[in-house]
Amino acid sequence: MLELSPAALTTAGIALLAAVTVTSGGYFMTQVVTAKVPATPFQTSFYRAGHAHAGVFIVLGLVCLVLTEATGLTGAWAWLARTGVLVAAILMPAGFFLSALGRGRQRPSRLVLLLPLGAAFLVAGLVTLGVGLLTV
Repeated sequence: MLELSPAALTTAGIALLAAVTVTSGGYFMTQVVTAKVPATPFQTSFYRAGHAHAGVFIVLGLVCLVLTEATGLTGAWAWLARTGVLVAAILMPAGFFLSALGRGRQRPSRLVLLLPLGAAFLVAGLVTLGVGLLTV
């Protein structure tokens, strides 16, 4: 049986607690789609994308965290493989939600730059983990 390192256990605990915010995002989404919170079509689509990315990336991030324990990666490489997707789970949804904030917004604000930054962490984490698994 695979035993998780203290770093993996701590990261998993934080990720699971952070997953609670996805629940509050789901409640917010019900308020948007039932018109209890006014939103433009652009805002509604960005809020949906942010909510979906958050949930999917937290689950994928937890899988990556466990798989990292099966590699020989150490130091910064292990950190990137273990947490890259989880960092993306914060940055990308934040980019969707925060860039859509503002009454009647029709286009994203500058905070949309969080999306490519999150995508970079996503790709870097996945590639690092993939290479780590292939070289065990």
